[in-house]
Amino acid sequence: MTLTDSTSGTLQDAAVVPPGLPSAGFPSAGLPSAGLPSRGRAVRRAPVDTRTAVPVLDVTIPVFNEERDLEECLRRLHGHLQDTFPHSFRITVADNASTDGTLKIAERLAREFPEVAVVHLDEKGRGNALRKVWLASPSPVLAYMDVDLSTDLAALPPLLAPLISGHSDLAIGTRLTRNSRVVRGPKREFISRSYNLMLHSFMGARFSDAQCGFKAIRADVAQQILPYTVDTSWFFDTELLVLAERCGLRVHEVPVDWTDDPDSSVDVVRTALADVRGMARLTRDLVYGRIPVPELRAALARGPLPASSRADEQTPGSSLFGQLVRFAAIGAASTLAYLLIFLFCRGFVDPQLANFLALLITAVANTGANRRFTFGIQGGNPVRHHFEGLIVFGIGLLLTSGALALVHRTTTPDRWAEVLTVVAANLAATAVRFLLFRLWVFRDKAPGTTAAPGANDASSEPRTDATDATDATDATDENATATTSTETAAS
Repeated sequence: MTLTDSTSGTLQDAAVVPPGLPSAGFPSAGLPSAGLPSRGRAVRRAPVDTRTAVPVLDVTIPVFNEERDLEECLRRLHGHLQDTFPHSFRITVADNASTDGTLKIAERLAREFPEVAVVHLDEKGRGNALRKVWLASPSPVLAYMDVDLSTDLAALPPLLAPLISGHSDLAIGTRLTRNSRVVRGPKREFISRSYNLMLHSFMGARFSDAQCGFKAIRADVAQQILPYTVDTSWFFDTELLVLAERCGLRVHEVPVDWTDDPDSSVDVVRTALADVRGMARLTRDLVYGRIPVPELRAALARGPLPASSRADEQTPGSSLFGQLVRFAAIGAASTLAYLLIFLFCRGFVDPQLANFLALLITAVANTGANRRFTFGIQGGNPVRHHFEGLIVFGIGLLLTSGALALVHRTTTPDRWAEVLTVVAANLAATAVRFLLFRLWVFRDKAPGTTAAPGANDASSEPRTDATDATDATDATDENATATTSTETAAS
């Protein structure tokens, strides 16, 4: 990554290496072991010092071959910030290996406007550009927006105000709430809503719009979680938001007016497929512990509010639909594992013992997976949950063993008849297991339990706020921001 001098427009030779990352660049495989501060939880962040010598705000514009739109974007954004933003700012053009005249246009405008800087990267990818520029920026508030400025800039002050005041940690524009006004084709609308529904159902996400190119983050938070993001392209936004929610951060949502760019070069279908692959990769990273979520939560999560002690606010999970979808996915994997173990054990033991071993092994794994992903529970007392899960396992064992005994009493079944019998009985046991999990095992959290983003537990879940209007001049007044905020849900 090289910087362009804002006065001469010439490229400097010095490479800028983001803090905590190796000089060779961010690895595509494996995650860094960034040091985490050991500090206690705070109910709120301190307001940003707006009297700092460095620009308070750094807005990044990632570009690749955007010579047609770049100049209009920079002039419009620069004028808007000069007129409406009461603090110092910088606009950073992150050129991602453009092959047209984009870099020259950016350098020319950087010579014209002292607030414009240019960074040239040899690698393509929005995620790669944002991660490197944000980690190297000295500004306390970091933002980015797409070069086509599809989002109305009137949403910028309410996007930034809660970060400056300390009310929130991240802020995102959303096109998927009732207060948003969006102009785009049905194809993009369907893909966008389907993708966000998948995020809510399979990953327990609560933010309403992952891919709107209009986001901001506090730099102190970014320094801690960006090293654990690995995507270099469009999935970076989702990865950052999911990680933020898992770490107990507050995500502020702003309904935006958004007009689709009909000349956009983004391949929507290809990007959506890449996002689905990113979801699978991120899920593996979280399941196998390659991202130290508990340590990040301990360092970054906001503390519980006094109201969290009220019993009526301690709900054990997200919506019933989301729980059913995640439970079904885990149940399908458990049933497949059960079938394989049963067939393996059946080769050398009788069917009842094979059923017992297969059900015991999968029941323990199933309880752990549902505890973590379906009902969003981390920490607490897993021993108690697994003990109660074994009681539920006993009920499933009675159902499957009874079915096997019944089929052997009425006929002499072959191996596949046994398999069909235990699978059918196991499906019935699965329905019973879900009811018992929801109504008994995971209904009450043990003291000290923290919930994942799929949960609504007010003691640990980051709140997602939407603000219709916030005066930028009151950015340091948390009360002004808080009174104009209302909690949003996915539209």
